[in-house]
Amino acid sequence: MTRIARRMADIQPFHVMEILKRAHQLSAAGRDIIHLEVGEPDFPTPQPMVDAARRFLEGGHVHYTPALGLTDLREAISRFYHDRFGTDIAPERIIVTPGASGGLMLALGVLTDPGDEWLLPDPGYPSNRHLVRSFEGRPVALPVDATTRFQPTPAHLAQAWTPRTRGLMVASPANPTGTLLELDEIEALQQAVSARGGVLIVDEIYQGLCYGVEARTALSRLDDVFVVNSFSKYFGMTGWRLGWMVVPEAYVRDIEKLAQHFFISPSTPAQHAALAAFEPATLEILETRRHAFAERRNALLPALREIGFRFATEPQGAFYLYADVSDLADSSETLAQRLIEEAGVATTPGLDFGNNAPEKHLRIAYTTDEGRLVEAAERIARVLKHL
Repeated sequence: MTRIARRMADIQPFHVMEILKRAHQLSAAGRDIIHLEVGEPDFPTPQPMVDAARRFLEGGHVHYTPALGLTDLREAISRFYHDRFGTDIAPERIIVTPGASGGLMLALGVLTDPGDEWLLPDPGYPSNRHLVRSFEGRPVALPVDATTRFQPTPAHLAQAWTPRTRGLMVASPANPTGTLLELDEIEALQQAVSARGGVLIVDEIYQGLCYGVEARTALSRLDDVFVVNSFSKYFGMTGWRLGWMVVPEAYVRDIEKLAQHFFISPSTPAQHAALAAFEPATLEILETRRHAFAERRNALLPALREIGFRFATEPQGAFYLYADVSDLADSSETLAQRLIEEAGVATTPGLDFGNNAPEKHLRIAYTTDEGRLVEAAERIARVLKHL
């Protein structure tokens, strides 16, 4: 007899993975598919990191590291905060994790009791609400829109906070909208959360991928927040599954206990690769790629506007466009299905990102080269002519 935990009834599939699955099926059948659906940079891992991993593996001693990560890597991340942001973070507060998702699991594991509520912007990254539910918490959506650049404000908190609220999760840059929170705004949110006895978790996974503005960190202003980061996006290490988290000192020991049981340790080869992430040669490669992403955004935005896509806000970070397609179709899910079947262009319908007008929105990732992006817009235009 199959018996599945009741919580699983609330865990939805990651719909973009269903789109990706269909894209692979069409590719296997000989179709040329342009992938604008998955949030994964198309660039390879920078060679200095690959070389560092290879040198380590050639030694043959691939063993566990401490549960909180290699001391050398934690110290390197600390130096990165100092060199890039002028912020001093003690290495002891830095937790190396199996991807940013591992960091979120650890944070929610030490913070969430059954029935605790977490406030999350809607639209927002879908896994957050499912991770909250997995720890027997209750995700509470904060509907946000273009009037606040799809970011929450203290007024949103005041309206939604209850005696069961544990805290707020925000992202800057955000997925799916690519919008940023100013440091003053993050500080105001933290003051509003702290005044109510809550905790603020800041997702900085796309930090570094900013256009026209300097990358910032909440840690330059605040110590009493949880900040989650990743080697996946800016550093181009998606498949290596490595991230980190900076936490208030009082939580380190409890997070360590959970990490020991959840993961034993992060991937050892990935950590040795990441030791080369902050070398000047690597950072030069990464900055060149950041400029390429900016050029892609600048090419795709006007091309999509010309064929009827609307954008309430322009992204300043990450590599996503969150397009209003309500003038073009009644359902973004139906439109996404037509685009992949008829145009060979894979996009993500708003359904993945919450319940705040998902039928009106598509997320489009500019994670392929500029020529393919222009071609994608041309293919989409041909389909739209027949709607």
